[in-house]
Amino acid sequence: MKIGRTIYFDHQATTPLDPQVFEAMRPYLADGFGNPHASEHIIGWQTAQAVERAASDVASMIGSDPDEIIFTSGATEANNLALTGLSKRAVSGCRKRILLGATEHKCILEIGRMLTDEAGYTVSHIPVDSSGRIDLAALEDILSEDVLLLSVMAVNNEIGTVQDIPAIARLAARHGCLLHCDAAQAPGALDLSFFAQHADMISLSAHKMYGPMGIGALFIRRDLQRDVAPIIHGGGQQNGLRSGTLPTALCIGFGAAARLAEDDQGGVGRTSLARRRDAFLTKLYTLPVPLILNGPEDFSRRHPGNVNVGFKGIVAQDLLSRLQPRLAASTGSACTSGITEPSHVLRVIGRSEKEAASSIRFSLGRHTNDDDVEEAFSVLNETLNDMKENGFLEAV
Repeated sequence: MKIGRTIYFDHQATTPLDPQVFEAMRPYLADGFGNPHASEHIIGWQTAQAVERAASDVASMIGSDPDEIIFTSGATEANNLALTGLSKRAVSGCRKRILLGATEHKCILEIGRMLTDEAGYTVSHIPVDSSGRIDLAALEDILSEDVLLLSVMAVNNEIGTVQDIPAIARLAARHGCLLHCDAAQAPGALDLSFFAQHADMISLSAHKMYGPMGIGALFIRRDLQRDVAPIIHGGGQQNGLRSGTLPTALCIGFGAAARLAEDDQGGVGRTSLARRRDAFLTKLYTLPVPLILNGPEDFSRRHPGNVNVGFKGIVAQDLLSRLQPRLAASTGSACTSGITEPSHVLRVIGRSEKEAASSIRFSLGRHTNDDDVEEAFSVLNETLNDMKENGFLEAV
């Protein structure tokens, strides 16, 4: 898709609001302004019913029940509620270890540091292979009866790696520990209809799935909710787990986005997206610069819209600036892109600091078409040839 003059290839940072989602939200930005917690009049009742339907839609997408969905401000808050909330209640117990995937989102790793420094937990990182997949044998070796929780991202936000969550869930169950999944990137990559059967807690984000920014959710298994302490205190809304007035229009938008995602559980949209992803990558290999593919080479284990490549002899930030305003892509997570350090994900899978600094993530989306693929390649080819002719490429 194009936004003005710009071809948008950064869908893993955020997706555009789908027109159908906007139309679903529109009434609640005007006359449907009621407070969903106002329980003494019809305006509040009607708004509460709309929010309940939205929770039902999100629950249906992952195969859970509506009362197991806790709305949050986004996946970062959901991750904090899952890990911090559980750890607070379990701090006096005998399970004092937490295992995190080595390529998790920065917020998960930061929570792990906090739990080590402030709550006395031992936090370890689960090794991954060169494609970013959890090493199941290594995981089994480090699992024991003192592990409280595993946290594994279902689909990596930088290199698109799809984890084998059912297998990880079986290992967790064998040792009696809980499994949390950051699934913010999963709706565009996987059929999630039975996902809640595998994980005890699941974090979601609407703006990664064509919904609005500012709203996410945490699925918490019903019988587990009493074991999770709130991190936001107040009026006790949402089963006492997340106080505060819910943003009605954002909840409605999240529900509408979930319905659209559920409609594609058959994978038609993912198949089309993967076809365009593959066509774009094939073209990239004809560029006048050697490439290195980051992440799974087996594309059945990769997000269908993800292409993460290193351009040998080039600093990615330099190339991205030269592509403006014609092509939008990124060096990795939008949450850490303001920090000038190599991607921890790329370093963990074995890339050198220089290779990581040369890498760009191109992420295609639902509205990307064949013309976008052609034009994006053309812009890259033109820019790289210009850099080569003017001596801006390092010798490789």
